[in-house]
Order: sequence, then C-alpha cells, then structure tokens
Amino acid sequence: MPQRIILLSGEVEAPHLREILKKYNPALAVEPVFDSEGLHTAFRAGVENTRLIAFLTSVIVPEAYLDQLPGPAYNFHPGPPEYPGSYVAGFAIYEGAKTFGVTLHEMAAKVDTGPIVEVRRFPVEETWKFQDLEVEAFRQVVQLFTDYAEHMATDDTPLKSGVEPWTGRPRTRAEAEKLKEIEADMSEEEIVRRYRAFG
Repeated sequence: MPQRIILLSGEVEAPHLREILKKYNPALAVEPVFDSEGLHTAFRAGVENTRLIAFLTSVIVPEAYLDQLPGPAYNFHPGPPEYPGSYVAGFAIYEGAKTFGVTLHEMAAKVDTGPIVEVRRFPVEETWKFQDLEVEAFRQVVQLFTDYAEHMATDDTPLKSGVEPWTGRPRTRAEAEKLKEIEADMSEEEIVRRYRAFG
C-alpha cells in the first residue's frame, strides 16, 4: 500500500483531489506540489513507498525522477490520444473534431507518450467554443480520477496499460499562440474558426 503520494496539480484542485484519495486511505500522506521547484523538493525528501500522480499540469517531470520511483507514475491528461501536448481543446475545436476525450496513462520521459490505461471519449457539440470543451473535459477527467482514486491510494500494483496507442502529433504552446494571431488577408471564416478555438 502506498504511504505517500506526490500530487502534481493546480492549487485549486489539489485540496479536493487530496480529500478523494484520503477517503480510501486516511493514513496516506498526500503532498501537493504545483511547480518544478516543489517537485524537486518533494523528490529530495526521498521516494520510498511513494507514488507520483500528475493532474492537468504543464510541469515536465524529469526522466531521472521517474526512474527513482518504485512504480509507474500516472498522468491525467485532458485530451484523447489523438491530442497529446498543450492547448489540446483549442486544437480540437480548430480542426473540427467530432469527438474528444480524456486519458489516464503512465508517465514517460517524453511527454504524453507513456502506456495508456484508459481513454474516455465524448461527442463535441457543433456550437462549442474551446471553453465549453475544456469544461466538459475537466468534468470527465475529475470523474476518471475519482474512479481510480481507490487503487491509487491503496494498491501498489501497476494498472493494466497498453489499451491503445498515442496517435496524434504533440501540440505546443507556440503553435497555439501562432493560431491566435489574425492576419490582414484572412477570410472571415478563418477568423471565426480561430476565435472559437483560441479566443
């Protein structure tokens, strides 16, 4: 049974995620960290009987840290395997995706490439902007976390993975920023498309 979980997440989500985990294991030490500095501090304390869980974070975990852990680290990603990387809801809207989803996967040295445990997909409504898709993805990924919380908090056994491969090209912040730009010769259709996707 894990004795400690390093929870790499946002400051707003962390208390709620911690409460979900401790419901299943009150003795569990859940240590929220929010940035690279906090992650470094957590690892300097040692990682015996420790599990790392990342939840909707942009912090990249160094390979050396993943190698120190006694078992797989897990990431809750707010996109399906077709959309690894950053700003994925915006890219999905921009590309006219009919479905989207959220993914639980093992963490690997290269971001969003680790073996996949589960993908949950849902339809994308034609009228949605990126904010609408992000809200639904957040709702879905919280439920995914909740459904796996008992195992994460009480069981050292690695989750079964490899259910499907990553298929998409990783999206980047730089690409998203470029698509936010409006140029003089753009069509009205392209301007509207970019606004829906990236604001």
